[in-house]
Amino acid sequence: MISLFPLDRQVLAFGHVHTLIAWCGFFGAWLLVAGPVYQAALELHEQDVERDQLAAAMQDAGPVPRVSPWWWLLPPVRYWRQRKVNRAYRKAFMAALSAEQIDVLVTFINKATAWLFVGLGGLLIATKETYELAEHHEWPTAVFWVLVVVMVVLCLLNTAARMHRTKDVVARPA
Repeated sequence: MISLFPLDRQVLAFGHVHTLIAWCGFFGAWLLVAGPVYQAALELHEQDVERDQLAAAMQDAGPVPRVSPWWWLLPPVRYWRQRKVNRAYRKAFMAALSAEQIDVLVTFINKATAWLFVGLGGLLIATKETYELAEHHEWPTAVFWVLVVVMVVLCLLNTAARMHRTKDVVARPA
């Protein structure tokens, strides 16, 4: 008898499907890290932030005052003093910016924060899926951690390579 679906029953055995699903979850979750990291790099690169004007405003605000390390003997007081210093510096820095510059800076910070949340969410899911894969194959914990580090590096290298390639293509003389 001729079968319409000539798949070996062994291929569809539960163990093989479970392995396939574990690998799909692993790769899919890491794509949820690589994609947002790349998209964040694209969007933040497109943002029109005048870095030289921000640097000038930072110089106008002066150096960040330091809180004495002795305050670490009283950590809550140290924390409170550092927040007070940071608030005063931020106020001086913002006073040195125009309304348009503040708008651009706040928009940039908000986009960066949103993409950080998305990327971290993907990283948490990817870490869980990597653990599930390592557990499925009964790999040692060290293999799990190496896989997580390698995949994070690959996601970052992917973004760096794509951004560099885009810059080269755009900068190519006509």
